Amino acid sequence: MALRYRTRRRLAALILLVGLPLYIVVAVSVVALFDRPPLLLELAVYVVLGVLWALPFKYIFLGVGQSKPEDEA
Repeated sequence: MALRYRTRRRLAALILLVGLPLYIVVAVSVVALFDRPPLLLELAVYVVLGVLWALPFKYIFLGVGQSKPEDEA
């Protein structure tokens, strides 16, 4: 079942406004549990975590920034 454009937009906004800040807090907390690694390794961990959060939501964000499709009412 495909999500309607309006539903995807609302879900994307919810993910960005609520889910992303929560994910950032969790990621920083998990990294803080260990001794501080070298700067480049720490940067690499944050870059990987920054990409991983978006992968499950790829199809929700796809096309959300474009104009509304004409085939949906």
